Parts: sequence; C-alpha cells; structure tokens
Amino acid sequence: MLCSRRGVQRKMKDGFLMERIDILGVGIDNVTMEEAVERAMELLTDGKRHYVVTPNAEILYECGRDAAVMEAVKNADLILPDGAGVVLASKILGTPLKEKVAGVEFAVNILPKLVEAKKKLYLLGSKPGIAERAAIKMRELAPGLEICGTHDGYFKDDTPVIEEINRSGADVLYVCLGAPRQEFWIRQNIESLCAGLCVGLGGTLDSITGEVKRAPKIFIKLNLEWFYRLIKQPSRLGRMMRLPKFLMQVFKYKRK
Repeated sequence: MLCSRRGVQRKMKDGFLMERIDILGVGIDNVTMEEAVERAMELLTDGKRHYVVTPNAEILYECGRDAAVMEAVKNADLILPDGAGVVLASKILGTPLKEKVAGVEFAVNILPKLVEAKKKLYLLGSKPGIAERAAIKMRELAPGLEICGTHDGYFKDDTPVIEEINRSGADVLYVCLGAPRQEFWIRQNIESLCAGLCVGLGGTLDSITGEVKRAPKIFIKLNLEWFYRLIKQPSRLGRMMRLPKFLMQVFKYKRK
C-alpha cells in the first residue's frame, strides 16, 4: 500500500499502480477509458482469472443496502465508474474521478485489442437471438474479431452453460445478465471458467444491437442519458428514484 489522501487508495497489484476512489465503501478505479482498456488487457494476459464490473449509481446504492452485492462488486479486479451519478458522487466526496467509463463503450473499445492479441470472445446474456445479432455487429466494428460462442440469459442450470463456454476456448466472457445477477454469477462461477477475463456488462448487448436505443450524443455529453431513458421508459421512474437516494447516501458518507 502506498501513501494515499483521504478517500483514495493507492496500491501496487501485479506490478500495476492502482488508484481507487472510495464511494460508499466501494473502491472505484480512477481510470480513463484508454487506461481501463489497457488494464483489462494486462489482466487478460497474466495467466490468472479476473473479473471486471461496471457499477452505476443504482448498483452502488444497492451495495450500501445488501452485503452480498457489496461483496460481489468490491472484490472485482477492475471496477469502472459507469454513469454520471458515480462521477458526481466522487466530486461531492472531494476525490473526483477522471471520467465516466461506460460499460457499453468499454465493451466496444476493447474489441480491437482482442483482435490484435488474437483472443476469443464469448457473449452471454439478453433475450434469445440478441447475442447472435450483437456478434454480427461486433465483427463489423472490429474486423477479424473471433466470437467463439453465444448463449442467451434465460437459463436455470449453470453447469451446461459453463461447459459450453469452456469448450468454446473463450479467453474473454461478456456476462450481460443484468445487475446484480451477473456479478453474483461471475463471483460464484469464476473458478469453474477457463476464460481469463469475465466482464459484467448489463444491457450492453441490447445497446449494441439497437434493441434498446442509447441516448443521443448531446444527452450523453451533458450527462443526461438517465433523463432520456426516463422519457422513453416512464416505467423506470421507480428505479430512477434510486439516484437521489444514492446521492443522499453519499452526503451522509461524507459527513461521517
């Protein structure tokens, strides 16, 4: 452990200097998108099993309410700030993160690196047929990308799914089962998987295929992606109310 200021942890891990910002007890990696991709590739090539999570404000809120969610999230090898709410929280706490690292953008940005390293990718999650469509789109985005298999998220028995993933020879596994199910699934099964890197990515496959439309760039730039989604899906209001509750948690945490 190296010298750190309040709310910031710095430590060497596998020869890599990690800086993590403490938000409600979860250490969020203080990285840019480029640094996140670089770190993920380093984890992928060290011969061990690792996993990446991409918590937004809603998931961090649940971490404060559920010890099992906290355990699954905080023990990841790379914890990326997926959402403007997480970045805002870091500023409130006086330890600002460099930038938001959205899970869907991270998932796309790492694809050319997988091609260069000749690594195989497996897609797990979403409704039947979505992963296959996402695979087509990903190959268009990163020519030469080897996607060695897909499986939807509608399964009850993990064993045959894990066996299929392992038979595929996957090096990287995108787990898109929704939070916190995907974090629990990775945490529980990582030792049974041969893939060196598992990444929890929520609705990424739906976004890549256009099944769920992302907000226009102006909304993303202004950190109003959440507002656009609320307009399109008013039924999300109950979930959206977790954001102000999360910020209330942050202010209380700051006072402590």
